[in-house]
Amino acid sequence: MSEEFPTPQLIDDLDIQPVKDNTRVFKDLLAGTAGGVAQVLVGQPFDTTKVRLQTATTRTSAVEVVKSLLKNEGPRGFYKGTLTPLVGVGACVSIQFGVNEAMKRFFHSMNKNPNNSTLSLPQYYMCGVAGGFSNSFLAAPIEHVRIRLQTQTSSGPNAEFKGPLDCIRKLRAQNGLMRGFNATLLREGHGCGTYFLVYEALVANEINKGFKRTEVPTWKLCMFGALSGTTLWIMVYPLDVIKSVMQTDNLKQPKYGKSVISVGKQLYAKHGMSAFLKGFGPTIIRAAPANGATFATFEIMMRMLG
Repeated sequence: MSEEFPTPQLIDDLDIQPVKDNTRVFKDLLAGTAGGVAQVLVGQPFDTTKVRLQTATTRTSAVEVVKSLLKNEGPRGFYKGTLTPLVGVGACVSIQFGVNEAMKRFFHSMNKNPNNSTLSLPQYYMCGVAGGFSNSFLAAPIEHVRIRLQTQTSSGPNAEFKGPLDCIRKLRAQNGLMRGFNATLLREGHGCGTYFLVYEALVANEINKGFKRTEVPTWKLCMFGALSGTTLWIMVYPLDVIKSVMQTDNLKQPKYGKSVISVGKQLYAKHGMSAFLKGFGPTIIRAAPANGATFATFEIMMRMLG
């Protein structure tokens, strides 16, 4: 590469984090939890619409789903199953960000290059992959419970699940709580790798202009988070559709099969390529505000915690 177009340098993480700080992991996890809570509060209505579209048995649109939901369940219907992700997604995002930060410190120590305190792009990607893989063990059951509750149209005594705890108990009784784990693992691994790589590269551009990370304005952090979240979903959306179908299928006799490949084949055979884009619109619309809020909240909390 020529001198006129040097390889972009990423963030000097060692300048913004103490080399020795016994509370660093706790701070990472706490800031990640705050980011996760912000993500749920902003994104849940979009997510409910997306899941209803992904699992609809008849042809429909986002507008029709929203109208039907408002008519039959009211505005509160958008926040069905929110308690589980509010607690769970906070924990999931905490793991994502915590492991990502820990892996960055690991690669810094492995590189042992005092003249270059930044990581390579592949290393930033692998940091995100590690965060995504770690998060999958928690995300799979949490999302399964949330999706079962989101797609439940009955209420009161007619409802199959009386709430998150009842849903967990019934899924465990049928050995189905971890349904969709492999699809979640693939989605989270590649998705988070892309997610954190894009965000770090965007912030790096500000650093290269002479700003410190703590000087990047909040509105830019929101914008960078929005772009990172949008890129993530473009990269992994078909896997998310497969996961949603697996987690709403019959537990004892699934119509679409039990593996990622079999579900993908069944969806393609019945609906063609369009099956893997159901609910894509609400997801992309949700990605911007939800992930903008996530990263901005995380960065603000990190600045507050020091």
